[in-house]
Amino acid sequence: MTNMNWIKLSTYEDLDRIKEESKSQPVVIFKHSTRCSISSMALNRLERSWSPEEMTEVKAYYLDLISYRDISNQISSEFNIRHESPQVLIVKNGEVIYDNSHMGINYDDIKEATKS
Repeated sequence: MTNMNWIKLSTYEDLDRIKEESKSQPVVIFKHSTRCSISSMALNRLERSWSPEEMTEVKAYYLDLISYRDISNQISSEFNIRHESPQVLIVKNGEVIYDNSHMGINYDDIKEATKS
């Protein structure tokens, strides 16, 4: 059972909405490869650690990058970041302020970055 209330990211409009929402609250994007065991492990670790009580001001979006590769490419292009999988991004004021991938995906780091 996940503690996360994921919002599905699957359209260019969702990406525009994320940029707008990030002006008033931090937004987390988790880019997940459903074909990758490391991605599944990172997702599971994040979901088990996530505390809704600590992250009340944070919106969390989930991107299945196998199904929505074009959206993943758009994220890389718009935010000028290298595509990785799995990858977690934090968006504030329309900009990526934090990104990490693979075993570097860590709840405490994400929590800290959303507070700054």
